[in-house]
Amino acid sequence: MADVVIVGGGIIGCATAYYLSKAGASVTLLERDEVAGAASGAAAGILVPPPEALPSGDFGDLCRAGVDAYPSLVEALRDETGIDVQYLAPGILLTATTEQQAQVLRHACRQAGAVARWQQGLGLNLEWVEGSPLRGLEPALANSVLGAAYSPQGYHVNPGFLTQALAQAAAGGGATLRQGTAVAGFLRQGSRVTAVRTSDGDTIAADHVVLAAGPWTQRLGRKLGVDVPTRPMRGQMLAYHSKAVRHIIWGEDGYLVPKAGGFLFAGATVEDVGFRPGTTRRGLAEVRRMATAMVPALRYPEVASDWAGLRPGSPDGRPIIGRLPGKDNVFVATGHFRNGILLGPITGRLIAQLITEGKAETPLEAFSPGRFD
Repeated sequence: MADVVIVGGGIIGCATAYYLSKAGASVTLLERDEVAGAASGAAAGILVPPPEALPSGDFGDLCRAGVDAYPSLVEALRDETGIDVQYLAPGILLTATTEQQAQVLRHACRQAGAVARWQQGLGLNLEWVEGSPLRGLEPALANSVLGAAYSPQGYHVNPGFLTQALAQAAAGGGATLRQGTAVAGFLRQGSRVTAVRTSDGDTIAADHVVLAAGPWTQRLGRKLGVDVPTRPMRGQMLAYHSKAVRHIIWGEDGYLVPKAGGFLFAGATVEDVGFRPGTTRRGLAEVRRMATAMVPALRYPEVASDWAGLRPGSPDGRPIIGRLPGKDNVFVATGHFRNGILLGPITGRLIAQLITEGKAETPLEAFSPGRFD
C-alpha cells in the first residue's frame, strides 16, 4: 500500500516523489526503464524558456516560479545527496542575424514589446550589445550576427544529474523507486483508482496516482478511458569537445550551451515523428549547420556524442497539470515540451501540494487536463 504511486521516472516524476516524501507521504515510483532515461536525460538543461513561448499571465507566473525554485533546491539536493547538479550561470546571448530581429531585441532591452515581457517575467536584465563589445563577450560568433540581447542571469543545469539527485533524495526520504517496472493496468472503483498493476505481476494499492510519463502519459490515460493529448516531439542534439563558446547562445534556429568538462551542447531539432527516438543523418546535419552558422569554428571540433529525446508536446504548447477529468484521485503532469527542466521541479512541488494540501501555491486552472474537453 502506498499513499501515492507515481508513474514515470523523469524529472517531473522524481520531483513529485521528492516533495511528497518531504511531506511525509508514502511513495512508490514506477519507471519502465531507468530514471532520467528518456527526455530528462537528453535535454540541454537551459533554465530559460524559448522567447517564442512569451510567458505572460498564468504561464509567466509558472515560469517565474520555476526559475525561483532552483537556488534552494540545488542547495538542498547537494546537502542531501552530495550530487553537484552543475547549476551554472554563464549568461545568455539572444542573437539577431537580421535587422528585424535586431529591432525586436533592442526594444526588449528598452523595456518595450513582447520579448521584454518575456525577460521581465523571468528576472532577466537584458542589454543590447553589438560590434566590439559583443565580440568581447563572445569572440567566436559569426560575422552574420548583428548583435544580441545579453543577460548575465542565464542559467543551465545538468538535467540527468538533477533527476538522479531528486530520485536519490526521494529514496532517502523513504520513497520506493522501482526501475524496469512498467504499468500493466489499473484497478478502479467508481471514479477512483484503487491500485496499479505492474508488468512484474504486482498490484500496488494506492490512495493517489500521478501520471508523469512524458508522451507515454496518453497511453496510460487511455487505460483509464481518458485522453491526455500529449504527443512525442523528437529533439536531436550533439555535443562537441569545444571551449569555443562562453555563454548560452540562442538564435532563431537553435542554441549552444557550454557545459562542464569542456563540452558544448548544440540543439535541437523539433520533429513530429511519433515514438521514434533515434538520431538521423538529416537531423544531426541540421544541428551541425545551425551550430556552424552561429560559430564558424565549430566546423572543426570533434563531435563527442549525439542523441535524441522525445519531449511531450500538447495541443496549445502549454503543460498539462492537475487532476484527471472524471478521476477523483489521479493527477497528470506532462506536456512540458521544451520547458521540462525549467518547470520540472516546480511542477513536482505543485502536484505534491495538490495531493497533500488540496491546493497549490501557484494557480493551475490554466493547465488543467480538462481544458481540452
